[in-house]
Amino acid sequence: MSLNIPPGVVTGDNLLKLLEHARENGYAIPAVNCTSSSTANACLEAARKNNCPVMIQVSNGGGAFMCGKAIKDPNAAAAGSVALAMHVRCVAKYYGIPVVLHSDHCAKKLLPWFDGMIAADEEYFAKYGEPLFSSHMLDLSEESDEENIAICVEYFKRLTKMNIWLEMEIGITGGEEDGVNNENIDPEKLYTTPEQVYSVYEALSKIGPMFSIAAAFGNVHGVYKPGNVKLSPEKLGNHQAFTKKKISSSLEKPIFLVMHGGSGSTDDEIALAVKNGVVKMNIDTDTQWAYWDGLRAFEKDKHAYLQGQIGNPEGADKPNKKYYDPRKWIRCAEETMAK
Repeated sequence: MSLNIPPGVVTGDNLLKLLEHARENGYAIPAVNCTSSSTANACLEAARKNNCPVMIQVSNGGGAFMCGKAIKDPNAAAAGSVALAMHVRCVAKYYGIPVVLHSDHCAKKLLPWFDGMIAADEEYFAKYGEPLFSSHMLDLSEESDEENIAICVEYFKRLTKMNIWLEMEIGITGGEEDGVNNENIDPEKLYTTPEQVYSVYEALSKIGPMFSIAAAFGNVHGVYKPGNVKLSPEKLGNHQAFTKKKISSSLEKPIFLVMHGGSGSTDDEIALAVKNGVVKMNIDTDTQWAYWDGLRAFEKDKHAYLQGQIGNPEGADKPNKKYYDPRKWIRCAEETMAK
């Protein structure tokens, strides 16, 4: 990829250039939820192996975990999210690929977390001339469209001053994630209309170009077998055509779209979504399993060496430190996640 984008965390114009390249060349950048420096490193390693950009994103729950589950302070999620971002900031350039730092779903009840991250962005921007994070997501899809868009507009005005990308969601992704449960939602709400998407575009484009829309097309969070989720990625093409006509755009795909809830999707459904302008695809459930699978396999293989500090099949006085050392089994988890 020859975009003249320096390795490390990308923001502002470089982020816009990166996502324009994805939209124009028909690919989506994987966005992986991370909860620790270890899972973030595994993502960076995978991106380096494949010589491709990657998005490392943190959820409210992930941020709280990063801070430490023993901490009950209301600012813990923001503190943990900032800590993960600072870690990625420190190491990303050594992996030689563009890295996007992103925060995931933020419902209305989680806005204090969002505000805490923006405050960190503003502090970082004052020192270094760029924000800490590359982008943030507001998920106000549980609210009315009018309130959803109005709140996004106000935050986007603030983010634009620091060249931060805004991702927003209109229409609802089914299933359950990070404490937001949409498992019993009205199925009709799982499909966003072209008119809804255009209303977002119309409001945000007046402020700046750095925004993307997570439009629902049957997506569901969680684990499902391919074919068990009814996706309609052709609807994304309808959104593009509707907005293109409305604004008389020369671009075939004037909107940056995002895909959530990819578990259970077929390869053909994903390919059609990308063809229709999806530039970011969220990944969480599958990478969680991949991380665990490395640890599972290690424990199965070395079970007899993990029952005490001393004593194993090689002798009653043989030490086991090299097996239970966290660096050993955490590395096994990283390796399977990075594959």
